[in-house]
Amino acid sequence: MPTSRFSAAAAPMGAAGPAARRLLEWLRRFFPQPVGLNWRERLRMVLGTGLCIAVVAVLAHELVTTLPTPWLVASIGASAVLVIAVPASPLAQPWAVLAGTALSFLIGIGCATWVTNVVAACALAVGLSVAAMLALRCLHPPGGAMALFAVLHPPEATVPATGPLLLNVAVLVLTALVYNNLTGRSYPHQAQKKTGLEGAAASPFIAADLDAALAHYDEVLDVSRADLEGLLHLVGRAAFQRTLGDLRCRDIMSAPVHAVVPQASLTDAWALMRREAVKALPVVDSHGVVLGIITVADFMRLANLDTHEGMGQRLRKLVLGRPRQPDKVEGLMSSPAQQVHAGQPVMDLVPLFSEAGHHHFPVVDEGGQLAGIITQTDLVRALARAVAYS
Repeated sequence: MPTSRFSAAAAPMGAAGPAARRLLEWLRRFFPQPVGLNWRERLRMVLGTGLCIAVVAVLAHELVTTLPTPWLVASIGASAVLVIAVPASPLAQPWAVLAGTALSFLIGIGCATWVTNVVAACALAVGLSVAAMLALRCLHPPGGAMALFAVLHPPEATVPATGPLLLNVAVLVLTALVYNNLTGRSYPHQAQKKTGLEGAAASPFIAADLDAALAHYDEVLDVSRADLEGLLHLVGRAAFQRTLGDLRCRDIMSAPVHAVVPQASLTDAWALMRREAVKALPVVDSHGVVLGIITVADFMRLANLDTHEGMGQRLRKLVLGRPRQPDKVEGLMSSPAQQVHAGQPVMDLVPLFSEAGHHHFPVVDEGGQLAGIITQTDLVRALARAVAYS
């Protein structure tokens, strides 16, 4: 009985374990994520935001003195943080800053004029501002603050006040444009072109795949689609380089390799290829130096399998005689043969296989002697292993 009471009491504790872990994981979301910024970037951001506000404040204080409107609005500070700290963000681009701010301000004025309940006016102004900014692709978070300001300060928020407000915002954008470009930041931001690996090492996804993923994600990302695509291409390149970057030709070549000398008969070479089930034989001299290569395609070309003789061709060959056919390897081999070094990165072979149309590469060592051979099958096998381990 005591044992059973103990078990009954312990069961709820065990059941609460997963729930407690889920609660802990949820609470961890409230902790800030680490920011990978060096001191130079931090200093650039601090100086840039301060400079933007200083320039806007000086000009606004000197020019906006006669209108019944504040010469500087607080949301400019939030806009300054966006255009300097995250100049690549779609929320910080000039169109978003200018149009989002002005549009939200006017919507706030309209809600303050036509909605008598201040609570409803505040909610409606911010909600309609977000809807309008999304429709015009000018979503700018400080725009919500401008809409709220217009509702809460009706004497100061008037249609004529839109001019001084736009002056503040325009000066901010111009200052950010100069400062960002002088400090190495593109503004207005231009998305970087995607950079994949050369040849067959290109990106494993296409634009349609990214569109499908974004549609499934269905949330606003603080990064442009083009930047996200470029970033994913860089990630793919880094992963591909991590798995294949250190792989050398000696790691995937077939060795030992069957080879023939130039004086070998074509009959012997063909018999060797059939017996060993290979489609190419490197041709080497007495020291193992590669002179050329002979392949099944060379034998097929010699056999003229792609030609069909008519009666006229047969009579012509009967009268003139058939042309002399080579009987030695040296008469049929391809020379010089494209060869690679044992220590050469495997990545160098991708464009050679995919673009140059080669199917076999003799591999030579530091002394220039034949060490092995790499075929398309060898490369595909290495790529399959890299994809499986990545």
